[in-house]
Amino acid sequence: MEIQHIHAPGAPNPIAPFSHATAWGDLLFITGQMPIIAATGEWVRGSFAAQTDAVMRNLEPVLQAAGSEWGHVLHARIYITDFARYAEVNAAYAAWFEAGKFPARTCIGVTALAGGADVEIDLIAVKAPTQIEPTQGEAF
Repeated sequence: MEIQHIHAPGAPNPIAPFSHATAWGDLLFITGQMPIIAATGEWVRGSFAAQTDAVMRNLEPVLQAAGSEWGHVLHARIYITDFARYAEVNAAYAAWFEAGKFPARTCIGVTALAGGADVEIDLIAVKAPTQIEPTQGEAF
């Protein structure tokens, strides 16, 4: 099986040497996104909620380009620069998922993020069932 390197139209252009996502079979590893407005390259500043929403907006086209969707996210890692803003980040993040169907998650407090951002999120997901190619061989 070959590793697939995915570049997502609609997501901010990578500012370093990385792919928006990589896939190995049906498993997807999605690079951490920052609070950048994809169309302009401008950074979203201000509240942690606004930055979280911008990050989630940037993750969505990557999920789509990789053949997935929010309901197929297995794990999220959230990096924040101020744990006093944890509840604000949680509320903005949770709005992107069906209630009660949240992925596993880790939240990590950091001293700084690229570009002076306060929030970054990366994901591990699987391709949506309609995107999964049937396997060869016997059915079990």
